[in-house]
Amino acid sequence: MATAFSSACPRERDALSRLVQARHDDPFRWLGPHEEGGQTLVRLLLPGAVGVELIDAVHQVLAVAEPGEGGLFLARIPQDVRYRLHITWPDGVTQISEDPYRFAPMPGELDLHLFCEGRHRELARVFGACSAVVDGVEGVRFTLWAPNARRVSVVGDFNGWDGRRHAMQRHEGSGIWAIFLPHLKAGERYRFELLDNEGCLRHKVDPLARRTDAEALDVSVVAGNRAFSWHDHAWLRRRDASNIRTAPLSIYELHVLSWQHDQSGNTLEWDALASRLIPWVADMGFTHIELMPVSEHPFVGSWGYQPIGMFAPTARMGTPDAFARFVNACHAAGIGVIVDWVPAHFPADEHGLVRFDGTALYEHEDPREGFHPDWNTLIYNVGRNEVRGFLIASALEWLEHFHIDGLRVDAVASMLYRDYSRPEGAWRPNVHGGRENLEVIDFLRELNTTIAERCPGVMMIAEESTAWPGVTAPVATGGLGFTFKWNMGWMHDTLSYMSRDPLYRAWHHGDLTFGLQYAFSEHYILPLSHDEVVHGKGSLLTRMPGDEVQRLAGLRAYLAFMWAHPGKKLVFMGTELGQWDEWNHDQELDWGRLDEAGPRGLSRAIADLNRIYVEDPALHVCDGEPAGFSWVVGDDSDNSVIAFMRHAETGQAPLLVICNLTPVVRYQYRIGVPVMSVWREIFNSDSVFYAGSNQGNGSAVHAHPEPSHGHPASLLLTLPPLSTLYLRQGDWPT
Repeated sequence: MATAFSSACPRERDALSRLVQARHDDPFRWLGPHEEGGQTLVRLLLPGAVGVELIDAVHQVLAVAEPGEGGLFLARIPQDVRYRLHITWPDGVTQISEDPYRFAPMPGELDLHLFCEGRHRELARVFGACSAVVDGVEGVRFTLWAPNARRVSVVGDFNGWDGRRHAMQRHEGSGIWAIFLPHLKAGERYRFELLDNEGCLRHKVDPLARRTDAEALDVSVVAGNRAFSWHDHAWLRRRDASNIRTAPLSIYELHVLSWQHDQSGNTLEWDALASRLIPWVADMGFTHIELMPVSEHPFVGSWGYQPIGMFAPTARMGTPDAFARFVNACHAAGIGVIVDWVPAHFPADEHGLVRFDGTALYEHEDPREGFHPDWNTLIYNVGRNEVRGFLIASALEWLEHFHIDGLRVDAVASMLYRDYSRPEGAWRPNVHGGRENLEVIDFLRELNTTIAERCPGVMMIAEESTAWPGVTAPVATGGLGFTFKWNMGWMHDTLSYMSRDPLYRAWHHGDLTFGLQYAFSEHYILPLSHDEVVHGKGSLLTRMPGDEVQRLAGLRAYLAFMWAHPGKKLVFMGTELGQWDEWNHDQELDWGRLDEAGPRGLSRAIADLNRIYVEDPALHVCDGEPAGFSWVVGDDSDNSVIAFMRHAETGQAPLLVICNLTPVVRYQYRIGVPVMSVWREIFNSDSVFYAGSNQGNGSAVHAHPEPSHGHPASLLLTLPPLSTLYLRQGDWPT
C-alpha cells in the first residue's frame, strides 16, 4: 500500500535516509512543520517510538502520524494550527511534548555578529546551554560553534543519548549550530555529538558549560539562569574604590582539594571548606586567598592547570551556587578571592577542545605553534576571533558572575615567546622574523583593557618568569596592562641564598640584595608558591639548612625579610604549619604539626607579620616606588647582615629592618638611623613567642649621636641568630 513516504521524490527520500542515519547537515529543512498544498506537513524523527499523535491545546487529536522507516513519522494538519506531540513508547509509556523543530533556534543576529568578531562578552549567557523562552514556551537553547562539522546533535538523559533525536541547525555565516528543546530544565545532563569533517563521531562536553557532573566529568549539566543572591555589595564598593597597588596585599595560595579533608578522608565541599578555611585565614591575617584553578579539569594530578571547563567550577566540590556561597562568605569575612586562570593551553582529552570538529578549531594546526612540549597540551590560537572572545568571556564569567577579585594568569611567559621550550627549527617566527608572539600580545592587552573597563577594582596578575618589559605598564604606553607580576627572580635568588649553609652565604650575598636593583621596574608580588614545594624540591622548611630548630629560625627570618621587602606577599598553604613533607595533592596538610611548639611559633609569627604589614603604611603605601625603600647596610657580606628602611608618605615614621642570616649572635652591632629618637622593636623573629631563643633588644632602643652608614645617628643592637628585626621610629613609651 502506498504511503506518504513511499511517494516521496528521490531528493526527499535521500534526505530522509540521511536523517535516519544521522548524517544530514540541515535537519530543519525537512523536520518539523512545512507549508505544503494548503496544509502543514509535519515530519518527525523519533527512533524507538511506537506511535505519535498530533494534538491541540486541549488534547484533541489533530492527526495520527504515519510511521516510516527508522523512527520517521509524517502527518498533515490544517495550516496555522499549533500542535503538540502525544508519543507512545514501548511498554505503553506515553509522553506529551513539543516538537523542537517548530521553534526558531538561533540566537539573535547581533549575538552571532559579536561572536564572530570575538567581542561577545557574555557568551555563556547566550551560547552553550541557556534557559530561554521561545514562542511563549520555556526551555533550553543549545548552541555550539563547530563550523567544520557535518552534523551536530545534543544528546542527554532526555533523549536516551541518541544523536538522531535532536540534530541541530547550522548558521552558515558563523559556524554556530543551535536547537531549542522545549520544557527542558536546569539540572539536565548533556553533551554534544558531532559528525566531524572526516565522517568520524566525536562526543564533546560543552565548551561554554557553566556546570558539570561530579559523577561523570565528560558530561555537561544545564546550569539555568537563576541569579545568585549576593550579599557582598559593600565589599565590592570598597574594592572598586581602592587602589590595590598602595594597599596591603597578603595572599594565601591553596589547592582546595587537598587543604583539609573530612573525617573520612574525603575532599571538603565548598560549604564545609568555607566553615574551616575562612576562620583560619582570618586568624592568620591574610587579606586574600588564591585558589589554584577551580575550573573543571579531568585530571586531579594537573592541579587544575589543564582545564576543560573554562566557565564551570569543578563539580568535585559542589554546584556553582555552592562556589558562589563560598566567595560570598569570604567577602563577608573581609577576605578577597583570587583564582588561577589558564588561557595558555588545554589538555588533549578527547571529550574536550582538541580537534573539536575534526579540525584544529581552538588550537593551531601546526604543532610548532599548537603543541606544548612541556605539558603535552594544546595551545590556544588567540589570533582567531572566536577563540580570543571565548577566553575573554571566560575571564569575565569568573569576575562578574562569581565576584572574583582577581585572576592570576598562568604561564604567561610560555604564551609570549614562540620559541618557549622549543629547540631551533621547532618553532615558527612571527611576521617580522622574531620570537615574540604578536597575537598573544594583542590578546593580553585586549583582555586587560576589557577587564579594566568592566571590572575596575579587579586585579590581573601575570605569572611571567622572564624580563619581558612593561608587563604591568599601562596598555596606553605600550605595556601589557597587568596589575601585578610575580617576581620569580627574587624568589629564585633568595631561596637559593637561604638554602645554603650559613658558612657559605657570605660568598652569595648578591642573591639576597640583587632584587632591589629591579624591584620598582614592575609592580611585583613576591611568590613562595606551590611550585617551590613540589618535584623533589622539598618543603620550604626542609630547604633551610641545619637541625629543625635552625630550620624554623631560618624560615621565620626569611619570611620576615620577605614581608618587609618591596612587593606584595604570597605563600602557599602549609608554610604556616612548618610543613615537613613536600606537598602531595592526594593528601591533606599535616595539621598535626600545630601540636609542636616550633611550627606553632612559626604560625604565630606569620600572623603577627600580617598584622604589622596591614597596620604599618611604610610596608605597603609606597610599595612600587623607589622612595619607599632605602638601604642602610647592604654590603656586610662577611656577617651576612643587611639593614634597610621602609618609608611611607612624608610625615609618617619609617620602619627599620635588620636581618642577621647566620646562627651567630651579633652584639653591639651599629646601625645608622636618620634621627635621634627612640626605636621600638616591634617584631623579632627570634622571640620566645615564636619558639625562638629570645635574644634581642627589649621593647625600645635609644639612638646615639654617632654618625653611621651615612646617617647622623646610630643604634647599637643585639642581632639574634638567624633573625629579622623590625624597629619603628617613635618616642619612649609613657
